[in-house]
Formats: sequence, structure tokens, C-alpha cells
Amino acid sequence: MEASQAAAAGIYSPDNFSGWVHRLDPFIIQFTEHFGIRWYGMAYLTGFMVGYYLMVLIARRGRNTLPEEQLSDFVLAIVLGTMLGGRVGYAVFYSQDLLTDFSTSFPFWGVLRVWEGGMASHGGILGIILAAVYFARTRKANWLHLGDLTTLGGCVGIFAGRVANFINGELYGRPVASSLSWAVKFPSEAYLWLKHDAEKSVTDMSPDLLPRLQDAVGKIGIASQDWLTWCSQVRTNLSARSQIQHGIDRLIAATQESNSAVIDALKPVLTARHPSQLYEALLEGALLFVITFLFWRKPKKPGIVGGVWLTLYAIVRIIGEQFRMPDAHIGYQLFGLTRGQWISAGMIFVSLGILIYAIRKPGEKIGGWAK
Repeated sequence: MEASQAAAAGIYSPDNFSGWVHRLDPFIIQFTEHFGIRWYGMAYLTGFMVGYYLMVLIARRGRNTLPEEQLSDFVLAIVLGTMLGGRVGYAVFYSQDLLTDFSTSFPFWGVLRVWEGGMASHGGILGIILAAVYFARTRKANWLHLGDLTTLGGCVGIFAGRVANFINGELYGRPVASSLSWAVKFPSEAYLWLKHDAEKSVTDMSPDLLPRLQDAVGKIGIASQDWLTWCSQVRTNLSARSQIQHGIDRLIAATQESNSAVIDALKPVLTARHPSQLYEALLEGALLFVITFLFWRKPKKPGIVGGVWLTLYAIVRIIGEQFRMPDAHIGYQLFGLTRGQWISAGMIFVSLGILIYAIRKPGEKIGGWAK
């Protein structure tokens, strides 16, 4: 198919686009093949630490209903709420099979296999709200105000988390319709070619593209004929699928080691994409932080800051997901929107309800950071 015909048909040919091949290592320090200190974990830690520091600053200005000595306990509750909510939310919203995945080996339940990845930000936000409600009941505090206190640290955590998503080469963007100087080619795209769920309209890619990796896998010692044989059997032979999966894993590892031969071989094969993780970092993290910081400059009635934050988060999430690929096993849904966009749309109604409740509820203005 001619390049112009391909563009008219909405098919993106990797050869027609420039782009930097992603090669970042998800580990800061690696001790074994699968164990080490990861950027993703540091993102969570950064959010919690900065959030705690900001709460302390507000408390020291006398605008916090929670005594400073209780803040560390509150942050611990937020940590648990974030982790549990994020993981359970991922299972409920994106991977329901985990809920019924039980085994006789540790940790016995699929939801608890957190090292395999899978966290949902909407679930994490819900977990934070529940943690604030629980903590408020046990300490006789105002849960709406506690929710307000988490917003600034939440922005930092989301910003760092999205940057970590980019470093991990996950949750990448949709193909670019024209060459962009900041376009990125993600080697993990090859995993999509194994799924071949064309009915979900996630991608025009198919297993027929797997043979195009033969030059790249040759750079890591896989014989071309072996690779082509596995590709021809990918739909019928589990062993062949396993070999291809392992080969893709090795290709990604080689790019992280800056193997120039592998990178050069992959560049004409992969699709140039939006680095949507960075877009979301700027929207959900940096932009929301600035707006929230300035909005909360003066004391507000409990719940107003949190209600505004939840509403704005849902809006910028819907915008950001326009550049992001949907989950391969879910695909696009009603009106061409993603699962995350639909959840965010529902979140707008919930957040507006919280905001209206906070505005109408009698109470003094508290919080703020300006004297």
C-alpha cells in the first residue's frame, strides 16, 4: 500500500515516521533480574513525602484541624488507602479476572500479586477518600478537610507516577498522524502484536507484523528461521507464543542496555507515538498542582478544595486519554471513549456532589497557606 493510501485509510506505517526509540531502565538500582529499586516505587514515595511536608507547613500556620503530631498517622492511612484502593480498583475497573484468581501458592489471590503491575488512579483516589473518612471517625476530625489536605501531595505523586510510567515504557500514546519531533517508539508495542484482538479496534497491528522483528531478534542471537517458525504458529502453539514473548522481553532488555544494533533494527519497525504519559504528568500533576496551590491560597470551607480538585482531575484525565492507547484487552468503548474516560465522566458527577455538599454545609473556613 502506498504511503498516501495508508494515511488515507488511517493505517500508520512505522517507516514513515521519525521517533526516538524508548530505552529507559525502570530500575534505579537493580539487585536481581526482577528485584531492585524502581522509579515507579520512588514516585509513590515522593508523593507521600512531599504531601506530608506540605501538610506540616499548613499545620504550622494554624490552619489545620489535625494536630501536627497526628499527621504521620494520617499519611500512613493514606498510604494504605492509596495502595489498596489502587490495586482493588484496577481489578474491578480493568481486570476482573484477578478477583476470581485463586491459587495454592503465595500470595494465593491474584489481586495481591502487586509485583505483576496494575494500579488504577481512580481506585487510589477512592481509597484515599475512604482512608480520610475512617481516620476522621477515629480521631474526631473533619473528613472533608482531611481530603483537602491530600490534594497537593496527590498532584506531586501523580506527576511522578506518570513520569515513571514513561520510564517504564507503559501506558503509551496513540500513533501520531504526522511526524512529531517529540514522538517516541516504544518497543513494548510488540506485545500488542501478540494479542491480535482486531475486533477491539485497539490497533491495526496483527501477528503478521511479528516477522518484521526478525532482524532485531537476530541481534540478540535468535535465528531468523526459528523466529519465523514461531510466528507462523503463534495462534496455535503455546510454546511458540512463549518463545515470542521471551524474545520481546529480551529485545526490551537490550534497548534498556542501549544496544545500538537492536535499537537501529527496531526503529523502522515500531510506530511513532505520542508520549502521552508526559502529557498526563503535565495535566494531572503539574497543572493541577498550580491551580490547587493558588486556589487554596486563602482558607476555604472544608471540602471545597477537594471537590474542585476531583472535578478538575476528571476533566484533565478525559483530555489526556485522547492521546493514550486504551488497555489492549478492553479497547475503545461507547462513542470511541476509553474505560478511563468513562470512569472519569462518572467521577465528575460524584465530585460535583461533594462540592455542592461542602458549599452548603455550615462551617468555618480553614486551611490555606497565605497569611
